[in-house]
Amino acid sequence: MAGVDLDIDLMVEAGAWPDEVSLRAMVDRAVPAALAEAEVEEGQSAELSLVFTDDAAIRTLNAEWRGKDKPTNVLSFPAFPVAPGDPLPPMLGDIVLAYETVAREAAEENKPLENHITHLIIHGLLHLLGYDHETDEEAEEMEALERQALARLAIPDPYA
Repeated sequence: MAGVDLDIDLMVEAGAWPDEVSLRAMVDRAVPAALAEAEVEEGQSAELSLVFTDDAAIRTLNAEWRGKDKPTNVLSFPAFPVAPGDPLPPMLGDIVLAYETVAREAAEENKPLENHITHLIIHGLLHLLGYDHETDEEAEEMEALERQALARLAIPDPYA
């Protein structure tokens, strides 16, 4: 991972996800692209957890942590507060994806499921690195990083 040592824990909890080998390959492509675009300095190390689950599980998390009683595609839970450009903490946090929502969005947007999963991994990781999209300015910055990371992987602009 280009000079950043990430210990990545991947767990498939629920949902009709691609097999674990395929998910690991997506993670191993997405994470370095996001780290590069976020200009994370080399020589750092951290832990990262990815959980692939279903709408029921993510709905519970979304209600508990965000007060939104509905499923969503991806949630990020930072282990430590981080601002863009900060050194990596020992544990970045957790990224949780919900199968039914992710698969439905990919179908509705007519894009390969693998591309959408990769995009959401990048999106979730950028949140853990301190990026957000609460304001228009933040959204523009974060979406630009997502587009650039995806372009590195020859994945079309998801916002086009």
